[in-house]
Amino acid sequence: MEDVPTAKTAMPPASPLAGEPMKPADAQRLAGVLKAFADPARLRLLSLIQSAAQGEASVSDLTAPLGLSQPTVSHHLRILTAAGLLEREQRGVWAYYRLVPSAIAAIADLLTPPRKKATKKAR
Repeated sequence: MEDVPTAKTAMPPASPLAGEPMKPADAQRLAGVLKAFADPARLRLLSLIQSAAQGEASVSDLTAPLGLSQPTVSHHLRILTAAGLLEREQRGVWAYYRLVPSAIAAIADLLTPPRKKATKKAR
């Protein structure tokens, strides 16, 4: 399995768009999470899980919509979970996955440029 920092530990203290250069270690950690995020199958998995009736899904719920095998879906789910983007809950023989909203929001916040303060026009 890929060594991916979790979203919680991978987020640098400031946005890369905040006007201050990122430290190399912060960039490396954030890139690991974004790498887990930036895969078409994984983006579809996040979307399918988010839109599921209970906001959660098992591997068996996800294989047919993706058209991928169970081992492939499980691999992608492991990467997303290791990156801190999904939570996994074991119930008997089934594992259910749900999004970690705070991790998704943290990524969005980091990639959203800060708003510039409005200046009043002189008349």
